[in-house]
Amino acid sequence: MLTRKLSPLIAAQDIHWSNQRLIAVASQICMLIISVVLISNVIITLGERRLQEDWATQRYSELQAVGTLIADKVSFQQFRTQMFAKSELLKRYLDVPSVARQDKLENNWDVITSNIPELLDIALFDPQGNFKFATSDNFGHEPLPPSLLGGSRNMGGNEIYTSPLEFSPVNGKLEPYLYQLAWLENPDQSVRGYLVTYNSMSKMLKSIKPAYSSTQSPLLMLDTQGLLYAGAESRPSLKRVPDTMGGSLKQSYPALWRKMAMSNFGQFHGDNATFVYLKVELTTQYETRREYFLVSYVRNDDIAANFSQWRTILIGCATMLTLLASLLILLSHFYRLEQRSRQFSIELSNRLFHRDVGSIIVNQNNRVVSANELAAKQLSLPKDELLDRSLQRILQLEDDEYSRIVTQLQQEQEWKGELSLESETQAQLIAHIKAKPAKGDQPAYLVITFEDVSELKLAQQDAYLSKVLNDSDVAIALIQADGTIIRSNPAFEQQLLLNTDCHSLIECLPDDLSSKWPQISQLILLQGSWVGQVLCPRSSNEACLQAKFKGHIDAAGEIDYIVCTFEQATERHTHDESGVLIPHRSTILVNFRDLESYFDSLEQYSKDHSSLLLLDITSESMLSHMSDIGQLESRQKEVEILLLRELPANYQMSHWQLGKLIFILPNTDADEAHHFAIKSLASLNDMGLGEGICMGIAGYQENQNLEQYLSNAEVALKRAKQIGEQNICQAFTR
Repeated sequence: MLTRKLSPLIAAQDIHWSNQRLIAVASQICMLIISVVLISNVIITLGERRLQEDWATQRYSELQAVGTLIADKVSFQQFRTQMFAKSELLKRYLDVPSVARQDKLENNWDVITSNIPELLDIALFDPQGNFKFATSDNFGHEPLPPSLLGGSRNMGGNEIYTSPLEFSPVNGKLEPYLYQLAWLENPDQSVRGYLVTYNSMSKMLKSIKPAYSSTQSPLLMLDTQGLLYAGAESRPSLKRVPDTMGGSLKQSYPALWRKMAMSNFGQFHGDNATFVYLKVELTTQYETRREYFLVSYVRNDDIAANFSQWRTILIGCATMLTLLASLLILLSHFYRLEQRSRQFSIELSNRLFHRDVGSIIVNQNNRVVSANELAAKQLSLPKDELLDRSLQRILQLEDDEYSRIVTQLQQEQEWKGELSLESETQAQLIAHIKAKPAKGDQPAYLVITFEDVSELKLAQQDAYLSKVLNDSDVAIALIQADGTIIRSNPAFEQQLLLNTDCHSLIECLPDDLSSKWPQISQLILLQGSWVGQVLCPRSSNEACLQAKFKGHIDAAGEIDYIVCTFEQATERHTHDESGVLIPHRSTILVNFRDLESYFDSLEQYSKDHSSLLLLDITSESMLSHMSDIGQLESRQKEVEILLLRELPANYQMSHWQLGKLIFILPNTDADEAHHFAIKSLASLNDMGLGEGICMGIAGYQENQNLEQYLSNAEVALKRAKQIGEQNICQAFTR
């Protein structure tokens, strides 16, 4: 809290607690208490609900584990029943029934049931479904259901029938069980009898109870009609949940049962507990499904008891927070009262020293009384040395100039101008001086702020140098990747901008650049520059403009800007009179006639020792999309650009058909041509363009014309496609 060093001049400057401020303090503290109570209740409620959700998530995963184990046990019991049905003792008894063999079979069954707790009984029935004998008398000796006998049954052979859950009194206690039936058949598929095993569901659940994390958590098992088959022994029981075997959840808790009947799994938040349920399927046999619900719950009182420790911690923290916040409210009011009494000093401090502007204060004697760090840095003086210095000295002003500033301050109370400091390392500054008149007994002072314009000066100097540099007779323009003109010098506007409304270089030179711009852009992207001729007149006596485009690539590998220069092209003697055709190295011969002229113009020695390479770029993956010609053309342009960049100076490329290119290789034998093909294919593979490319190489035969030469190369290309293992093949080579 701020403390006053000097006594107040008047009583109004002291601290006074008004009735409005006292009411404000009381209302703020009351609102704070109410807010903390409400927020604490909300946090406690959310915490208990989060604890319920965590419990429900854990119980659901446990129910999944229990359901999987029950299904696995039922499957294993089916396998076990099948093994009992195929046992050698039972087979001997059925082949030759006798009392001795029956006693031996029953003794064997007694040993099995005594070692398997969940196996209650094993019984044998005759082909008519009547009871013959069993290991115990726990179950009635009623005949089997007619649906499982004779021709009315849907199962047989090695299949095992699993019954739904039923109840039977065992040792004076109602026991939920299911039985499994195996058909004992003769080789002619006639029934010899029936083997039935009875399995306890409650003992089965007890055997897999260790998979359930909490032994105190209840586990209920109900059928799809809501009848309870397991879990009634849990104590203490919950209201509206049946606590006897065979009780109906559908009648005792209709709301929970409606939620369970609508989905196979989920949660239900009741008034006194949270339930988690999961439907499990024990077995599926034809149109009969054995589905049951596994249900677990936790009481809301148990959740609240587990959260009681956190509730105590939360209430304690809320109490401490309320006390601290109340103290903070009182301190804030004390601070505001003190702040009013020192408003003038705080306002001046905020205005001068809480901004990113260099500021100093000068007293009536033109001496610096205060300065911030930025002002000291801008004036290149330590802050301690800056204090008590003369304003004229720190601004490095002459007497007459300083007198004009003082005169203007007296007349207009303000002055603004640029300072030319002698040191080159100091920043270029604009000073803004304001005179603050005296208030009461306080003296007058000057407030001076500095604005650093060094970067602005550098930018102006750089712009001036760029203007001087571009003021030449060479036409220069800066364009974007799409041809939009950003800047140009007067020579460019004089030579090329015939239409003043033209804002794109492509629009200015449509005949020269419109169709070639995508190819030029690719060359700039690959090679960094492109050189060509534009504005070539029809008359051969006049010279063209030599254009050079140099690209600047950004970090993403795309063209950022292109610098264009246009100069008068150097006159060259045409070769039409001599009959020698020398094509441009930046172009590709587009028709067969030009290629034939080039081939005929070669020297006979170069022609005799030449090779011809025919390249097919049509991949197998594009054969099903040949309707899209644009895709093939785009792929051909990419291949052309890459090969043209690496093409030796004495080789020539030409178009043949869509997807095929011709290369004439003078002074190149078959081995060198094959090496050139391998190198070109490797470059294409590095750029991801080598898929499906095949090459055919032919050597020159005596007295051959270009058509025969090309025909031999096509034979080699067909061989390359037929082989399939190699992409390059030769024909008619020495």
